[in-house]
Amino acid sequence: MEKSFTREEMRELDRKAIEEYKIPGIILMENAGRNVAEEVVKLIQNPQKTKAAILCGKGNNGGDGYVVARHLYNHHVPADVFLVAKISDVLKDGDAAINLRILFHMKIPVREALDISEVNRILKELSSYDIIVDALFGTGLSGEIREPFKTLIEGVNNLNKPVVSVDIPSGLDCNDGSVLGAAIKAAKTVTFAVSKRGFSLRDGPAHTGEVIVTGISIPKELLP
Repeated sequence: MEKSFTREEMRELDRKAIEEYKIPGIILMENAGRNVAEEVVKLIQNPQKTKAAILCGKGNNGGDGYVVARHLYNHHVPADVFLVAKISDVLKDGDAAINLRILFHMKIPVREALDISEVNRILKELSSYDIIVDALFGTGLSGEIREPFKTLIEGVNNLNKPVVSVDIPSGLDCNDGSVLGAAIKAAKTVTFAVSKRGFSLRDGPAHTGEVIVTGISIPKELLP
């Protein structure tokens, strides 16, 4: 049976890679985002006529999403980023800030969505996109989804567009597979290093779609 990790095990795995093996987090983020972008491209037949929307939260999962947007752009796929946070908050520090700044230099559109009314406007726009990348929440999420994320997630599910989730469908509990108020229903989940425990439990199978486990350069001796 395939080994899977809990959020606590994943947190420790990341810690060992960064602190003990001295792999900068920005490298792990780059590998993660690039690999997701490659899986998205596999779903696209005509890149230049395909519009991709990347939905990002303020944390490192969103940082992965910025990398996805950059690599899709370099694959000639028009990509727009919708950030459910203040740009100024993301830019304060960290690996996500570095990758967000790169998007500005590349002139890839980044738009804030801070409340339900703005989320509803974005949902109307998303109906014109061909594929959606979910980079709202990562494996660390354990509490109930709050607004405006709940409205956004439920709205995306109602669009019936193909969604690729970054590491885990946003709103799915990594440990037990429960839905934390609302959860993305992905066509494909590109997860990093090792599968997650919740993927096979409770609501997990109904939300993950096809699961792709991809390496992000974590040393093999740390993996199961």
